[in-house]
Amino acid sequence: MKKEGLTLNLLNNTITNINPLDTKAMQQAKERLNSLTKPVGSLGIIEQIAIQLAGIQGSVDIDVSKKAVLVCAADHGVVEEGISVFNQETTRLMVKNFLIGGAAINALSRVSEAKVVVADIGVNGPLFEHPNMINLRVKDGTDNFTQGPAMTREEAVASLEAGITMAQQQVDSGSKVLATGEMGIGNTTASSAIIAAVSGLSPEIVTGRGTGIDDKELAVKHQVVAKALAVNNPNQVDGLDILAKVGGLEIGAMAGMIIGGASLKVPVVIDGFISSAAALLAYKIAPACREYIIASHLSEEPGHQLMLEMLDLEPMLHLNMRLGEGTGAVMAFPILEAAEKVMKEMITFEELAKH
Repeated sequence: MKKEGLTLNLLNNTITNINPLDTKAMQQAKERLNSLTKPVGSLGIIEQIAIQLAGIQGSVDIDVSKKAVLVCAADHGVVEEGISVFNQETTRLMVKNFLIGGAAINALSRVSEAKVVVADIGVNGPLFEHPNMINLRVKDGTDNFTQGPAMTREEAVASLEAGITMAQQQVDSGSKVLATGEMGIGNTTASSAIIAAVSGLSPEIVTGRGTGIDDKELAVKHQVVAKALAVNNPNQVDGLDILAKVGGLEIGAMAGMIIGGASLKVPVVIDGFISSAAALLAYKIAPACREYIIASHLSEEPGHQLMLEMLDLEPMLHLNMRLGEGTGAVMAFPILEAAEKVMKEMITFEELAKH
């Protein structure tokens, strides 16, 4: 990646540190699974996840004991175009909800005793004064990308590096699994622009209703995405350019988190539409990170299936969800726990014969 005057040391070093999965550990995991007291392959996706986790962690003794969902929050300048049923203040209000533990992501994370980590990457207004808030703010929201770029290339790099920093902090504190979460009114519009930019498909095909807009508002959203692409002309093969021109600060942070997790040999479970837009950018910027991504569920947003296909990822769950926050990702945590239990607690036919 060209430096172009930017300080890219953290980003470049992180990308350089991403290694392929450990194929020896994956083969050992497969052999272990095939020797257990069940028909070969009969646990389906659970077995696939066990093999992937072995490859990521470099051992058949997989460990998903400590899990964290990293909720990145930021505002979007494009909200002034009328693309959401919620006003911009809702971003700030929901961040407060995350911090006090009253949101859907808090409730659902408790199912797997996962930690919810909240980070301000670009929320409008004063900095949050809360002991549990991680302040990594790059700027107060993106600019309106129908008028020009959402952010500078420098700010895009800063958002990516904020995510890398978050991943490092959580792994240092013992997390074995990371999940992407977000909050930012307007971010389905940015995500639609990202998938349109990468795929070359029309906004009508990839843009959905987000927070629940009606037909008239959806038509406006289509026009807004089309205008953003026409005004900015993002480079289809340059993930950093796409992020800077039509992305979001929290989307950049999630992409950085994926890249960071991969460099640390930690699986990253992605949530829905917006998280997958981040994953697509991460893949464009650092292709080797893809093997470390686990797709949790299929969102109701129309562009989501397309993004997962472009990433060659198969979602585990179909729950008709479209909330975001990381809610779908944490719903997949029990499947990872099941993979660990199968690997550690089932016995082989050979062991059974001794009883």
